[in-house]
Amino acid sequence: MFPPALIMIVGAMLIPVAPVRLRPALLILTPLLTLLMIWNLGDGLLLTAPFLNYEIALVETSDVRRLFATIFALMAMVSGLYMFRHARVVEMSASLAYAAGAVGVSFAGDLLSLYLFWEFMVLFSIIVVWSGGTEQARGAGIRYAIMLLIGGIILKIGIEGVYAQTGSHDIQALALDSVATWMLLVGVLIHAAAPPVSAWLADANPSASPTGSVILSAFTTKTAVLALIMLFPGQQVLVWIGMYMIVYGIIYALLENDIRRMLAYAIVNQVGFMVVGVGIGTELAINGVVAFAFAHIIFQALLLMSAGVVVIQTGKRNLRDLGGLYRSMPVTAICGTIGALAMSAFPLTSGFVSGVMITESAASGEPAWPRYGLLAGMAGVFLFVGLKFAWLVFFGKDEGLQAKDPAWNMQAAMIIFAAACVLLGISPGLWYQFLPYEVPYASYTVSHLLTQLVMLLLAGAVFFVCMSWLRRLSIRVIDTDFIYRRAGVQMWRSFVRLLVILSGVLHTRVLDPGKRLPQLWIRYHGPEGPLARTWPTGSMLLWVAVMLVVILIGARLL
Repeated sequence: MFPPALIMIVGAMLIPVAPVRLRPALLILTPLLTLLMIWNLGDGLLLTAPFLNYEIALVETSDVRRLFATIFALMAMVSGLYMFRHARVVEMSASLAYAAGAVGVSFAGDLLSLYLFWEFMVLFSIIVVWSGGTEQARGAGIRYAIMLLIGGIILKIGIEGVYAQTGSHDIQALALDSVATWMLLVGVLIHAAAPPVSAWLADANPSASPTGSVILSAFTTKTAVLALIMLFPGQQVLVWIGMYMIVYGIIYALLENDIRRMLAYAIVNQVGFMVVGVGIGTELAINGVVAFAFAHIIFQALLLMSAGVVVIQTGKRNLRDLGGLYRSMPVTAICGTIGALAMSAFPLTSGFVSGVMITESAASGEPAWPRYGLLAGMAGVFLFVGLKFAWLVFFGKDEGLQAKDPAWNMQAAMIIFAAACVLLGISPGLWYQFLPYEVPYASYTVSHLLTQLVMLLLAGAVFFVCMSWLRRLSIRVIDTDFIYRRAGVQMWRSFVRLLVILSGVLHTRVLDPGKRLPQLWIRYHGPEGPLARTWPTGSMLLWVAVMLVVILIGARLL
């Protein structure tokens, strides 16, 4: 018995030394073997191992864990198919190891093993960012590393605090009744890209290579969602945080002109829906979160695949430079549109049948405002991804770009995920049976369909009224990373200037006078100095008498 993640770790180690022809096979077959092992595991705690003075649980399975591990392995396999012609060797190897870390987190049976696999995952995701090979990627990778390592430190402090309180590292539902549990929650939310510490995602994802962006979209934020499901279900504070993520993602995506950066903000928005569902915490809500996370990994990857193809084939990444590509890139246009419709929760797509479960769970509780917030959020998603991205890139004004659909492997990867979006939307029963709780629920009701279609039509009307403005929109979007990318640099430079001034004062007032001390010493204590002369005995007796009188007077007064 061994952790399923080990299969992909071995594959990642073999890729750099394997012949070029075998690398695609390693990228595709090792996730497939991992998937086979995942579905041959029984339930419960299956594997423990000694670590330092602890016995850690490396493999523990349940329905939720198995479903997350399944989509992580599928994502690794299809993205391997997508990337093998364009990615560098280091990116292929790091991507597979990154996915292996996510599978390891899925089956981690206690907080320590979860932390170990999580840091393993973060390490290789940094390499994926750096594999972009540009100066921008280098800087973004450093900032990405700083933020996620800070998140890991906070997470570890929370884990040790929980252990000190409970005497256990078990993964279980926790109450937010202590500093330790709050620290644990903050550490997880940093990895979930919850504002105001979400800028690392929009910074790193578009800075990676077009193939690296696909990998980076899937694992870090979704493992954080899994951790929230296992540790903090039903915590009402998550409803507020998730709603803020939804609004934040919509606003920044609408303002953004870079297509990959816009889709990075879409990740924050979509994770917000999942966080709201975890905060609601009912069986229907948890089912919706698990299903939505599964579907989101597919359609988000599909969108970034199509955006990556556009960047590779045209060399353009800004909306104002793109348009009319459906004529020359029909496969990419169709797949990208399906991904956009799925993210917008359009009926007959996976986004609809999973997202509606979350909105319905919000409607069944009190207060009712989260349901209306979620519906408005879905309309906003259609506005920026279903229309701003898909329409302006593929069906808008033709800019005369000379481009064509990519190589067969990229087309195959996009077609597989596009077919999955439609298949899961048409036949939700195929995957509802694997959800953690029974689903006595119908997605395709007249009420659900009418509500969703009305919201989408309203969003479409707003878009076509504002379309020319959205296309021309070109502003510099300032996110919270301004604090450490701009303001922080200016503060550091001001601090350095202050040090220079203080250094000058120190030299003129302290060090320079201090240089004269040896001269003064020689002047008074040197061979010719007054303190080095021979004094008469009578003078010495006089000074001793004076000192004795002073001492006696002082002692008398005291």
